[in-house]
Amino acid sequence: MSDTAGQSQDALPSSPPAKSGILSSPIAQNVLPFGIGAFSGMIATTIIQPADVVKVRIQLTGEGTKGAKAASPISVARAIVAQGRVTDLWAGLSAGYLRQLSYGMLRLGFFDRFLAIVETRAQSKGRKVTFADRAVASLSAGGLAAGIANPAEVALIRMQSDGMKPKAERANYRSVIDALVRVSRAEGIRGLWAGSYPTIIRAMATNFGQLAFFSQSKSLLKEHTNLSFQNQTFAASTIAGFFAAFFSLPFDFLKTRLQRGGKGPDGKPVYRGMMDCAIKALREEGPLRFYRGFGTYFVRIAPHTVITLYCADNLKALVMNT
Repeated sequence: MSDTAGQSQDALPSSPPAKSGILSSPIAQNVLPFGIGAFSGMIATTIIQPADVVKVRIQLTGEGTKGAKAASPISVARAIVAQGRVTDLWAGLSAGYLRQLSYGMLRLGFFDRFLAIVETRAQSKGRKVTFADRAVASLSAGGLAAGIANPAEVALIRMQSDGMKPKAERANYRSVIDALVRVSRAEGIRGLWAGSYPTIIRAMATNFGQLAFFSQSKSLLKEHTNLSFQNQTFAASTIAGFFAAFFSLPFDFLKTRLQRGGKGPDGKPVYRGMMDCAIKALREEGPLRFYRGFGTYFVRIAPHTVITLYCADNLKALVMNT
């Protein structure tokens, strides 16, 4: 990541300057990053959704059982197909789209705008924009976006985990809207923000790894290697994907458990909150449980980062030259 001020396109890679017209207006320049972030995220989600479904199933397998053998991604994928259809690997895709139209759009849009503010202030003070500046921008954008978009996360987890229940107990959600309505009716509006704390923390960790580390890695690769732009993007995204996965997986695990919902034999919720969930998982399943499915999670995060940034770059170039 370059430390020079005046480059606000870490989230949405740089592209040719806009031609004069409506797209060069201040309003368009502020709105454009949000729209591009949503659309590029939807493209990536369509491609990566099967890995996300498998990841959720792995995290929920063996819940409450210490030392339970971890299922492999291949075996889980085969089981999903055997129990239903190949299209079940795309379970919750409508919720995934809603997530990108909310969280995906907001995190990239906010990051772009926050970074622009940071750069303006840095220029006025005659200093360079630092990695710490970008880190703060990424953490803030991720946390704010996740807090607003949590209902989409809840719907996504409910739809993806529904197939794990006995057929008689499945909700069989027809769409993301159906899931949102039924969850709110059964659990109240608060139910749509179930697991919001670990979701926000996970989002902050993910965005820190994805955006801050991506920018830093790409800057170093550009400075010290002769790799092409595409190869720099791929390598930097892979590095960023690792750090995003490493920092965020434990919180993603807790978020998945909390948002799955469900009640115990006493009729009360299985978990009282994030700390209760973490303590029970640690006591009953061991510390390594928090990193079960890391390979699948990494395979989901890294390509999603590459695809999102690649699509964002090309979409912005296309729009700017229209």
